[in-house]
Amino acid sequence: VQLQASGGGLVQAGGSLRLSCAASGRTFGSYAVGWFRQTPGKEREFVASMNWSGSNTIYADSMKGRFTISRDNAKNTVYLQMSSLKPEDTAVYYCAAVSVPGRWAAPVTSYEYTYWGQGTLVTVSS
Repeated sequence: VQLQASGGGLVQAGGSLRLSCAASGRTFGSYAVGWFRQTPGKEREFVASMNWSGSNTIYADSMKGRFTISRDNAKNTVYLQMSSLKPEDTAVYYCAAVSVPGRWAAPVTSYEYTYWGQGTLVTVSS
C-alpha cells in the first residue's frame, strides 16, 4: 500500500483544515488506518485511528471533539477533519495503514503500523 497525504497548510487559530490520505496498491478497505503527528525533537504522537469498516474510531484526548477521522473505501481515501485548531496543533501529520485480523482493531501506537504516508505540514498561527 502506498499512501499520499495532502491538505496541510497555514491556518489561523480557531480555523479548520481537512487532511486527505489517498491509498493505492492493495485492497485498502481491509486496513485499519491512523493519523499521527510529529514536531521537531519529539516522538510521533497518536492523533486518531479507525478500523477497516469505520465502525470503530479512537482519538487522543486532546483531539476529541475537535478532530474527526473518516474514510471512503470506495475512493481509497482517509480524511482528518480538524477544527478549532490551536497553535500547539502545528506539526507534520502522517497517515498510516496496517492490515490487522481483528474487525474492531484501530491501533493507537505508531509501531503497529506498516505503511506510512510522507507527511503533510500543518501550521497554526496565533
